[in-house]
Amino acid sequence: MHHSSHDIDELDEDLKSKSEIKREMHQLQEFALQLVKMSKHQRSRLPLTESLQEAMVLADKIQNKHEALSRHIRYIAKVLSETDLAPIHQAMDVMANKHQQETAKFVRLEQLRDELIEQGADAIEALLAEYPGLERQKLRQLVRHAAKEKAAEKTGKHYKNLFSYLKENAQG
Repeated sequence: MHHSSHDIDELDEDLKSKSEIKREMHQLQEFALQLVKMSKHQRSRLPLTESLQEAMVLADKIQNKHEALSRHIRYIAKVLSETDLAPIHQAMDVMANKHQQETAKFVRLEQLRDELIEQGADAIEALLAEYPGLERQKLRQLVRHAAKEKAAEKTGKHYKNLFSYLKENAQG
């Protein structure tokens, strides 16, 4: 008996249990909900098919209508079941990783600012050696003012200004 690949695909479909099909639909619905909850800007960076883009526009319009949105999410899940999801998942992973990189960069800058405040002149000189584009006088002034604020336990304007200066000039 000779089977074509189409027949084998159909056999595989028949072999899926109802609970397995249900589980897959629930996963697709959760994914659909995840897409709907993303901002328009984030979604614009995903490779969505035209039908998915249209579905997202409608989802945004019915955001406050719970029942309609639930039905619409089931519809989106059905559209997703007929879509190659790999490029969408890949784009979402890239976006998530970019967010993690931004967070790590932010943490490094905060640590750098705190080291400058705690270590003073030595840390300033080390930073100037690493980033010759920084202005020595401006950096010293920012660190001095930020250190005063921190000593008074009132971190505010200068503390933020030092961070901003580092963010703009000491990256790479």
